[in-house]
Amino acid sequence: MATQEQVVEQLRKCFDPEIPVNIYDLGLVYDVAVEGAVVEIRMTFTSDSCPSAREIPLDIRHKIAELGDVDEVNLAVVWDPPWHPRMISEAARKELGIDEDALED
Repeated sequence: MATQEQVVEQLRKCFDPEIPVNIYDLGLVYDVAVEGAVVEIRMTFTSDSCPSAREIPLDIRHKIAELGDVDEVNLAVVWDPPWHPRMISEAARKELGIDEDALED
C-alpha cells in the first residue's frame, strides 16, 4: 500500500512545464490523503486559465501509478484558496529568485 510520503515524493516529480519547480513545492497541492489503494489529492493551478491544466493531472496520475498498489487517484481541482506565490516553498522561492519583499500584497 502506498503511503502519503510516497505520494508526495511522486508529486515532487511532476512539473508545470512553464516553471522549473515541482507542483508540490510550487504550492499547488493543498492536501494528499491515502486510504487503502485510493489516493485523494486536492490541488489548484497558478491560474484558472493555466495552459497545463490537462497535462499536469495526467502526469500526476502516471507518476502515482508507478507506485503500484494504487487503484484510484481522485484529483479535486479547487480555486479556494486561490494560489499565490506565497504558497511556494522557501527553497523553491530561492531557486526561482523570488524576493520575500515581492510577496507582499
